[in-house]
Amino acid sequence: MSSALAIAGITQVLKDLLNDGIINNITTATGTTVTVTALPPDKIEDAGEQTQLNLYMYQATVNQGWRNEGLPVFTPRGDRVSNPPLALDLHYLLSAYTGGAELHTEILLGYGMQLLHENPVLTRDAINKSLSPPDHVDLDGLPPVLRALATTGLADQVEQITITPEVLNADEISKLWTAFTTKYRPTAAYKVTVVLIQSVKSTRKAPPVQSRNIYVIPFNEPVVEEIEPVPATGEPSLPQQLVFSESDLILKGKRLWNDTVMINISGIQFPVMGMGVTGTTIQLKLPEGLKAGLQSLQVIHPVAMGTPPAAHNGVCSKVQAFILSPLVIDNPIATGTAPEGKFKGSIKVKIKPMVTARQEVQLILNGLPPATGAYTFSYVAADKNGPPVDELTIPVSNVAPGTYLVRVQVDGAESPLETDNSTKTYNSPAITIT
Repeated sequence: MSSALAIAGITQVLKDLLNDGIINNITTATGTTVTVTALPPDKIEDAGEQTQLNLYMYQATVNQGWRNEGLPVFTPRGDRVSNPPLALDLHYLLSAYTGGAELHTEILLGYGMQLLHENPVLTRDAINKSLSPPDHVDLDGLPPVLRALATTGLADQVEQITITPEVLNADEISKLWTAFTTKYRPTAAYKVTVVLIQSVKSTRKAPPVQSRNIYVIPFNEPVVEEIEPVPATGEPSLPQQLVFSESDLILKGKRLWNDTVMINISGIQFPVMGMGVTGTTIQLKLPEGLKAGLQSLQVIHPVAMGTPPAAHNGVCSKVQAFILSPLVIDNPIATGTAPEGKFKGSIKVKIKPMVTARQEVQLILNGLPPATGAYTFSYVAADKNGPPVDELTIPVSNVAPGTYLVRVQVDGAESPLETDNSTKTYNSPAITIT
């Protein structure tokens, strides 16, 4: 691979190629001395303009064929593991300048284009000849730039360098020369590809793999179609039943059975086994530590892999969701006063599961006849980094005296209300405010 000096090395090789051809062919035709330069167009002065060919690299682009070659440069920990090459295409403009002599511009540009056409590949010998000093010349006696170019390694890169004409329309040429802020000169465009620049920084290599484990297993993906709470003994299974922290769940679907079945609920992974697992159903008890709100559930069929064998997540079902509802324990207690007929104070609510300090909590009050008001109050934990709690003290104000049904909403999941079997109306949990 080449070093970062390869771009300058390419320009020098092209310049030598043009210079040798012009000395052999053009000097006699023009009757003047012709030089080859590699300058920006705006650096070539109009006054006293010499007869010359100018080669200018105006753009470098990433080579599409090599851009994805090689391994990633860094590991997730930031260790350098490889030095993939920087592959570049170089874009040149070949322009002809004369001191005003008629037809000299066309002669110069014609010979320059013919030379590049006849040498579409820069051979390794040509590169070495241009960049390496002759045997009788001491490297230390060269100018610093030429000494540096002798170490590019350009001739040793794995892919040879090619020269291809590029077609630029009048608009593109006009934009380029406008950007150069100088007068237009007859120009031909070329692409030189590919230059491979590679770093020599040290990398970290892992030791070779001692043994390889290859596993072939049937792709028998479990499918979860329904998630329902197990009804209490003697009670029917009703649609849209709520799930609480002490509920048992039954999963219904296809291809659920496996020698080992793991369940992942919101990041908590645990095994289920025994008679509770069949091909179409899995019965399980919710793990401790779940928070009220939206939960994710996934069935996993682990596979033992590695040396020694260790369980890995093998085939997994798609993630399904269910709501874990909070449950108000006993009737809440109100503490406060009612100046001018409006209650101000706090309501203490015991709740399950415990609520973390960063969950969004609301207290909802709905009046029972004769009270008709409805109120909503937010709970904000005093310490956002505090431990989970099972008792909330929620400040309330401007509440009319009366009896109210109480609900608590945690991260969008609401606690249920109980129904009077005789009247079929909600009756608890409730609180009386005086």
